[in-house]
Amino acid sequence: MSTYDPSGNEPDGGGKPSFEKQPPPAGGPSNGPSGTPSDPHGTPPPPPPGSPYETPGGYGAPYGAPPPAYGTPYQQPGAPYTAGPGPVPGMPPIGSWLNRIVARVIDFVLVQAIATLIVLPFVSLGSQNGWVGAAWLGYGLYLVYEGLMLSRDGQTIGKKVMKVRVAMLVDGSAPAGSAAWTRAATFVVPALLCCGALWWPVDGLFGVFDKPYRQCIHDKAAKTVVVSTDL
Repeated sequence: MSTYDPSGNEPDGGGKPSFEKQPPPAGGPSNGPSGTPSDPHGTPPPPPPGSPYETPGGYGAPYGAPPPAYGTPYQQPGAPYTAGPGPVPGMPPIGSWLNRIVARVIDFVLVQAIATLIVLPFVSLGSQNGWVGAAWLGYGLYLVYEGLMLSRDGQTIGKKVMKVRVAMLVDGSAPAGSAAWTRAATFVVPALLCCGALWWPVDGLFGVFDKPYRQCIHDKAAKTVVVSTDL
């Protein structure tokens, strides 16, 4: 005699529901542990931060969003973000040759004038020894002057006037520490030891043919680039 009662609440099979007989859940396919639809093929992990597949605005940002204003390559603190026409995303334009040359002339004249004033009480500028002493002192002062100024913010007085600055090629930061001194030494020491003023045209012409960063030999040695600050 069957004991099944159609009006009862428990299904047949010992009072426990049968999972094989349950209807599929509403709302489509089943969800995974995170609440998202499960992928039968597996979901690949997100790209690590900084990878070339990361969106321009950073991981998780909508595609096409600009990077943050501070901390992006070649952006100075407080400066608004600009995409820039430079070879690196976020990079300002490369400093023009005219601005770079004029900045060098300003710095050289300034340092040489100080060197001349220092040696003037001790030697006569009417003699060859006087001018040679002033020139040697000027070379030494220029090395120290450029190394200290570049390691601070990437600019000498001449570069500030002409609105260019020296930046590390990899991230746009100021060439602090050894990079600043390497750059200054590569510009000054060959002229001081062997080549005189002939070294500077050779150094400069190397940058004329360098693409795409227009790096002179002293830039290559320090891994730096000269960019415009006139944004």
